[in-house]
Amino acid sequence: SPGAIMEHFTLNFTITNLMFTPDLQTPNSRKFRSTEKIMKHYIDPLLQKSSIGPHFTGCKVTGFRSGRLRDDTKVDAVCSYKDNASLARFDRAELYQELSTMTNSVTKLGHYSLDRNSLYVDG
Repeated sequence: SPGAIMEHFTLNFTITNLMFTPDLQTPNSRKFRSTEKIMKHYIDPLLQKSSIGPHFTGCKVTGFRSGRLRDDTKVDAVCSYKDNASLARFDRAELYQELSTMTNSVTKLGHYSLDRNSLYVDG
């Protein structure tokens, strides 16, 4: 739409039942690409149902990192939305609450279990 500016925010969380392996750190590896595709399959529909949904344009997984425990994998993503006059100011606290609710108090993302203290939204 005219006058719309593409804005970005970061989304981070930890999956507790996805074992981190070194090939998850390599963006061109088969494991990275397949896991990235799975994350988009779960993340994008949640954001499409959120308050930014009509303006949401997608997320890109930027990396996977080792968590504290052997089966933990930290997920880093950059998400985009079109900011224009019809969208109220991006409210990261509101989006955090919505995502928390949609992930069963930050415990479930599809068949993955989440560290309930790991969800982070930064606009």
